[in-house]
Amino acid sequence: MNFEHLRALAAIVDEGTFEAAADLLGISPSAVSQRIRALEKSVGQVVVRRSVPCTPTDAGSILLRMSRQVQVLEAETWESLGHGVSSRAVTPIAVNADSLATWFVDVLHEASTWAETTLDLHVEDQDHSSQLLRRGDVLGAITSDPTPVNGCRAERLGYMRYLPVATPGLRKRFTAGSGVDWQRMPMLQFNAKDNLQQLQLKARGVQHAPPTHVIPSSEAFLAALRAGLGWGMIPELQLGTDLADGSMVVLKERGHHDVALYWQTWTLDSPRLDRVTKAIRKASRHQLRGTHQDN
Repeated sequence: MNFEHLRALAAIVDEGTFEAAADLLGISPSAVSQRIRALEKSVGQVVVRRSVPCTPTDAGSILLRMSRQVQVLEAETWESLGHGVSSRAVTPIAVNADSLATWFVDVLHEASTWAETTLDLHVEDQDHSSQLLRRGDVLGAITSDPTPVNGCRAERLGYMRYLPVATPGLRKRFTAGSGVDWQRMPMLQFNAKDNLQQLQLKARGVQHAPPTHVIPSSEAFLAALRAGLGWGMIPELQLGTDLADGSMVVLKERGHHDVALYWQTWTLDSPRLDRVTKAIRKASRHQLRGTHQDN
């Protein structure tokens, strides 16, 4: 199998079009097309959906993962041969937004010392990030899925605790005689994949969702909470001094929700991937809760 054909496939998926892939590779669009046709002929299957943006087929995803692995090994080989400047490689990783806004920042500090590695972070919900690994889009993923993707290993990092919080003023406005009026109090939601608030409502016996504001940013979500726009489930790590100084209150004692996080990455023997794994282990060990026995 020709590696230049695999490189063309990765470029198309990364850039979205044959033309953009050609610019990246420094060749003509027709040359990119020829390489993909040759690759498809060699495997006997279509590997790219000619859409905008282009996406890999199931067969293409398998080849894309192979291409990523070869790129990592190629860069490390150049480094071993003493061509460190030429070996700088992109390391795509999937991470959920809440981790990126909290404990994963320590990984970024660590990565700032890696002269030959460039991070390419793909922000995806922890319940869906393993799909990016399965498609070959990333080399590793922070995920809530404990089952290793084929060809990968998974290790438990710990868990993030989410708390149902609101401003004291909002809670006061929507407190009835029996407690918080969950049916009427406005709610925040990160995006359509975020079901943490719904789980809290279900536990409270609420059948219909209250007015809901969609805030698709971890930092803006916290700002909206602080502004009193609605209540929401927020990582304990992200709150800082909000609970201690009284600017935010927990709406339900022992109403927390714990999300277990795992690091999944290829089983490839790679110093570069090992270094990423070590940084993630270190950061998670310092900031994530370790067991579900914590109260």
